[in-house]
Amino acid sequence: MDAYVSLAPYYDELTGDVPYGSFADFYEAVFRMYGASPKLLLDLACGTGTLTAELTRRGYELIAADVSPDMLSIAREKAAGLEPEPVFLNQSMEELDLYGTVDAAVCSLDGVNYLPPESLGGVFERLRLFVAPGGLFIFDVNTPEKLRSLDGQVFLDEREDVYCVWRAELTDEPRALVYGMDVFAKRPDGTYDRGWEEHVEYIHTAEELKRELSAHGFEDIRVFGELRLEPPEENEQRIFIAARRG
Repeated sequence: MDAYVSLAPYYDELTGDVPYGSFADFYEAVFRMYGASPKLLLDLACGTGTLTAELTRRGYELIAADVSPDMLSIAREKAAGLEPEPVFLNQSMEELDLYGTVDAAVCSLDGVNYLPPESLGGVFERLRLFVAPGGLFIFDVNTPEKLRSLDGQVFLDEREDVYCVWRAELTDEPRALVYGMDVFAKRPDGTYDRGWEEHVEYIHTAEELKRELSAHGFEDIRVFGELRLEPPEENEQRIFIAARRG
């Protein structure tokens, strides 16, 4: 079953603790570190577009792409009235196809973990085509340590109008965390509609990601800890990687 169908209407409510402003601050700090002044950005796997809107309000022009029509519908509503209004594309990362190049691309909240190992090279190659020479690509991933620690865990999240249960299971081949998610949405009469979807996040090490980036035209690759311009610590849960398009 496709991901982000049952979940889409409640995604923002269930992820209200995500510090999108801090993500935008971090990206701008990385721009400065590299001496870059991008104007046109690609928000890859943009989801419901909260970061897209935040970056637009900071003066950037945005192209935002996501594979989920349901998530994009919310993103478009969120961006209504913003100037310049972001351009939204219903595209997977593997099928990214822009009309021209962007100055920089970002992919937030472990979007790259959704790519199986055999797809990484193809996606980085497409980004090489659509990020201008000298432009930046910045993304984050859940670390192998984090994904392995979730094996066998069950998580509950209850809100006024939705109840969400997800169960995680680690697989060896391919190296991935598979989690099934039950979403119970409350009806006006107090009963619930049940939706179900499956998500898969693949384990990628920093070295594997750096190797694929280098093989597909990216250079000056740097690895950071979570939302800070410092090397990752031992057992870091999320890392950020930045690279310059050669």
